[in-house]
Amino acid sequence: MNIEKMRRVEVHSLTQRLTTYIKKMKGETIFKSRLNYVDLMISSFGCLLAMSMISVIAISIGYPMALGPLGASCLLIFGAHNGPFSQPRHIIGGHLIATLAALIIWNIFDGSFFIIGITLAVVIILMVLTGTIHPPAAASAIVAINSGAGWGFIACMIICSIFLVIISLFYNNLFQSRRYPKYW
Repeated sequence: MNIEKMRRVEVHSLTQRLTTYIKKMKGETIFKSRLNYVDLMISSFGCLLAMSMISVIAISIGYPMALGPLGASCLLIFGAHNGPFSQPRHIIGGHLIATLAALIIWNIFDGSFFIIGITLAVVIILMVLTGTIHPPAAASAIVAINSGAGWGFIACMIICSIFLVIISLFYNNLFQSRRYPKYW
């Protein structure tokens, strides 16, 4: 009798933990943003200008694959210019650290699916430790590995990242409602 009672308690406890776990996936509320169409157009035009200029640089250097991560950086730097991951230190430092770490790991251990996962884990740790978290930079690491870009890819990412920050400094501060950066 006692054993049966313990099993019911264990099943009930497991069911309760599973229910709680599933409820976490539901989220808390529905996010509704209020669109500011003027700000949306300002951000869109900034992305257009920056990506057009950066595309010329990346393609002329020979690394068109850099445009994916840099496009994501553009979205952050113009669409969420006040966000912590949009600040210059995060953009430049994140791309530098992620790309450098990826190329070092790839050259030491050669390529495999497992190494790609390890590389991304190392990149996350390094960005957190250095205070340079920038999600598109993780994409830079993956692009560096998957494309076999080589060491020149670092120069492309740094040049384009710096150029992106410079464009954003001049562009975002043209508008009274914007101030970039919040910090360096």
